[in-house]
Amino acid sequence: NALIERRRLPEPKRRKKVELLHDVIRAIRDSPVPVIAAVKGGAAGAGASIALACDFLIASPNARFADTHARVGILPGWGLSQKLSRLIGISRAKELSFTGNFIDADTALEWGLVNHIVPADQLIETAKKLADDMRSCEPASLKAYRKLINDGYAQTFGEAMETELQ
Repeated sequence: NALIERRRLPEPKRRKKVELLHDVIRAIRDSPVPVIAAVKGGAAGAGASIALACDFLIASPNARFADTHARVGILPGWGLSQKLSRLIGISRAKELSFTGNFIDADTALEWGLVNHIVPADQLIETAKKLADDMRSCEPASLKAYRKLINDGYAQTFGEAMETELQ
């Protein structure tokens, strides 16, 4: 109960941090273009939430990912609890979230959390190449397609099929 109570009534400093991160997550979600995360080291807690909000994740071999919220006695508030299970499956998400353990880049790739693993010195170059590939698409189409995928992700298959027709 203390965990839930702390979540409902965050102290002013925590509330400001929560609101700021909400703004970051919303900015990524509402971006008119796809967003790429390049993860060189550890991404845990808020860092994992930001990375998972992105459309693509490129990781170095040293990247590690974790949901450490339960270890520090708080609940996530930035979509991590929902996005993680949708990306890697509910059982794997529960294991990560309930233990706070890290997974390495290879496991993250195997589980579908990251798109690519590249040497650390090639992270930005790879992200730019991916962005350049997307720039070759018709901009309005890319924007609409991103919205279609994101909107459909939260729908049943039948609803998503109807969304495609609109």
